[in-house]
Amino acid sequence: MPSPAGASGNSASRAVEIALASLEGSKAEDIVSIDIQGKSALADYMIVASGRSHRHVAAVADHLIKALKEAGLGTARVEGLSGADWVLIDSGDIIVHVFRPEVREFYNIEKMWSAPDLEDETLH
Repeated sequence: MPSPAGASGNSASRAVEIALASLEGSKAEDIVSIDIQGKSALADYMIVASGRSHRHVAAVADHLIKALKEAGLGTARVEGLSGADWVLIDSGDIIVHVFRPEVREFYNIEKMWSAPDLEDETLH
C-alpha cells in the first residue's frame, strides 16, 4: 500500500531502502547510513559509500539515480558526476555521497555527521 504523500518519514525510509539496495547491487563499498533527522533540515538520512575507481563511482551513482527515478521518487539533483571523485545525489529525503576511497578518507564526512550533538551532552 503506498504511503500518503505527506508522510515524509515513510518516503524517507523507502528511499533509504531503495538506495541501499541499489548501492549493494552496484558493489559499492563501506556503505554507511546516517539518520540526520533533527540535525539538519537538508534531509532525513545521509548515506555514504565508496567506489573503487572513477569509473565505478560514476556507475554506482548512475545506477542509483535510475533506481530512485524508477521507484517514483522523482529526479534527484546530482553534483560531481563528470569528475566522479565525489558524487552527491540529493533526492530530497536522502542525500547520498559516493566517493573514491582517498577522497572519502580526506573529507571524512560521516564522522562529522555521526558525532553526538554537543548540545545534548552539555544539558543538565
